[in-house]
Amino acid sequence: MEKREHFSSRLGFILISAGCAIGLGNVWRFPYITGKYGGAAFVLVYLLFLVILGLPIMVMEFAVGRASQKSAAKSFHVLEPAGSKWHITGYLAILGNYMLMMFYTTVAGWMIYYVYKMIRGEFSGLTPDEVGGIFGGMLADPKAMTFWMLVIVLLCFGICSLGLQKGVERITKIMMSFLIVILVVLCVRSITLEGAAEGIRFYLIPDFKKMIENGLGEAVYAAMGQAFFTLSLGIGAMAIFGSYISKEHRLLSESLNICLLDTGIALMAGLVIFPACFAFGVDPGEGPGLVFVTLPNIFNQMAGGRIFGTLFFIFMTFAAMSTVIAVFENILSFSIDLWGWDRKKAVLVNGLLIIVLSLPCVLGFNVLGNIQPLGAGSTIQDLEDFIISNNLLPIGSLLYLLFCTRKNGWGWNNFIAEADSGKGIKFPQWARFYVSYILPVIIIFILFMGYWQKFFA
Repeated sequence: MEKREHFSSRLGFILISAGCAIGLGNVWRFPYITGKYGGAAFVLVYLLFLVILGLPIMVMEFAVGRASQKSAAKSFHVLEPAGSKWHITGYLAILGNYMLMMFYTTVAGWMIYYVYKMIRGEFSGLTPDEVGGIFGGMLADPKAMTFWMLVIVLLCFGICSLGLQKGVERITKIMMSFLIVILVVLCVRSITLEGAAEGIRFYLIPDFKKMIENGLGEAVYAAMGQAFFTLSLGIGAMAIFGSYISKEHRLLSESLNICLLDTGIALMAGLVIFPACFAFGVDPGEGPGLVFVTLPNIFNQMAGGRIFGTLFFIFMTFAAMSTVIAVFENILSFSIDLWGWDRKKAVLVNGLLIIVLSLPCVLGFNVLGNIQPLGAGSTIQDLEDFIISNNLLPIGSLLYLLFCTRKNGWGWNNFIAEADSGKGIKFPQWARFYVSYILPVIIIFILFMGYWQKFFA
């Protein structure tokens, strides 16, 4: 069996874990739901739920990974009491990672496609309808969609094939550094646009009246969901990085650093989007099309728009790739832990498998467009996203939570001993009642509401 590598530095661990968390949920979904639910007021509610929902579960995932020194495929086998069935959670985690990549590779491919289009200047001079036509044309072309998905899969598995330190850690550090630099440049450009001040006020000055006007209950649930799902918790995507770190630092400190970086990127993405939207009179709550249709139209009207548009989609590509690389590393660790494969074999087998598994999503927008599994207008991607986001993530998070707090699992004492090993902030003992009894109820509520909104609202 391949010898387990560890991160060469604490910074590498923080950047890679944050890169996995950042992804497209923060820089794609976060701005448009913030725009929909009233700007700064929604951001405050989101930050509250990030702390009380996401942070404790992240600490628990890291603790399970670090204590077991295994991926989710084997971590529960190592830590569970003899004769118990907690290891079934590991199989749900494996399923979750594969399912996430079944559609995430396609969306990541869209980002590279848009970098290519921006560099070539193909958006320049187009009308708003023609810009929208580029996105629609891409979705309708199975060859183009397959090509860009293949680029992502081959590129990211190629990086993972180089190993944890020489590939994943080194490349992610470079990508995250460029991501932050590009984001700062875009923020400066956006907030200096004429008319941007109104967008900055909308984004940074809370107005709870607007949130109430847009539906307080919906806004609170959206904030809960975003805080919960943005960190990709519940499928062991974070646990693997816990297995790669030393016991020098307490896990609450590490988790706080990752949440701060993750949230900082999300907030900066909003500072790019909202001032620009208000400067050009565009509704910032337009939905997912904000990135692929609305923003290219804004860049068309902006001085130097081709350059800034290219930088924006490079930023989006790096955000997407950071998550893909992190999850691919998790998938490789499953194969290494379960079957003792070396990294080369794990890369080859899983690379082919992910390509095949990604095809239904690619073809669901064109060749298989007649398949509408969740009702009229839905796609195969919608079904895959529903299974992972509304089922595997909350169920997996609930199981991690119960495993770390119940006597018939790993138990509170073992969890707290691992979490508090090293220097830094201790996991508060007073939080035991909250994470043992209140947080599970909140997760069950999120799970229930996901079904309610999908099928009954």
